[in-house]
Amino acid sequence: MAVNRLGMVVHRARPTAVAAARTARGWAAAHGISCFELDVWRGDQPRRSAQEESAAAGHPDLIVTFGGDGTFLRGARLAARNGAAALGVNVGRVGFLTEIGVDQVEDALNAVHEGRATIEERMLLTLRASRPLEMPEGMEALLCYGRGPVPPPPKVRPGRGAEETGWGIPLDVNAVNDVVFEKLARDRQAGLGVYVSAQLLASYSADAIIVATPTGSTAYSFAAGGPVVSPYLDAVVFTPVAPHIAFDRTVVAAVDEPIAVRVLPTSGRVAVSLDGQLRGVLNPGDWVAAYRAPVRLRLVRLAPTQFYHRLRDRFRLADSPAADAAPPFYRPSSPIPPDLAHLRLPPVPDDPPGP
Repeated sequence: MAVNRLGMVVHRARPTAVAAARTARGWAAAHGISCFELDVWRGDQPRRSAQEESAAAGHPDLIVTFGGDGTFLRGARLAARNGAAALGVNVGRVGFLTEIGVDQVEDALNAVHEGRATIEERMLLTLRASRPLEMPEGMEALLCYGRGPVPPPPKVRPGRGAEETGWGIPLDVNAVNDVVFEKLARDRQAGLGVYVSAQLLASYSADAIIVATPTGSTAYSFAAGGPVVSPYLDAVVFTPVAPHIAFDRTVVAAVDEPIAVRVLPTSGRVAVSLDGQLRGVLNPGDWVAAYRAPVRLRLVRLAPTQFYHRLRDRFRLADSPAADAAPPFYRPSSPIPPDLAHLRLPPVPDDPPGP
């Protein structure tokens, strides 16, 4: 894809990220491409919605993030809203979602601009709610502790018809990793009824409920004991956090099975976060449903993604001390048999193992 307009999201507290962004800006200038910085945190101004940010930047077709996974998620919400491709430059500690290091910025931009990169699509979540989400007065002041202002509550998606009465209000928002419903006060548990495809699964008294995408299965859901789900799969992952119930398992629902969460009458207030950012607070009687969004996130890939190698590397997975050492790949160099040709297999390594 030829790059016509470049957007950047920069973690400005990290000098390495600022320097890498300067490199990207120089590349854009050398190629006559307009370049804009997005989601800039200004102390005297509130943050804008993804739609407002994209419009102010002239709707870039490529958004590059300079930071860790948190910065990438900031850029991803802008890219998904605008249909742009997203490329992450890792300046963080884990960088599970990012694609390249700071020394690869120019080469990566050249690869994208010259059509040598590929686009990998990922599923997103969107929401319907019993009412528009709101932020209580004074809440933002409690949350601003060095990570910038919180985004505004999501707006209602346009085009809602009268025939939708009873189905909730569609919110103009997407989540890359997860939607989290968590107790707002330390001394009040969240009482939540969880429905899968409109059928009650269970009523929970818990610290939180996580609804995640396969991409987000390696984030908060994983830390809460949930499974790793391949990002090539479309599914909805539901994980309770510290529930007071014998059934504390994750449920992996089909992609066409929405998960709705209703705040029960005796529950404390419940915070709703998308990709780690608070977007509203629910009261008893409110409900929110999470389901697959109609749009998808478009990730720039410079080489075929080796998800399980990345999982092992970024999470620093250790082998059992009682097990023998195993080769990092098993991929014969001979042609793939016809009955295996449809499978997702890694490319032949430089030194393939024997049979």
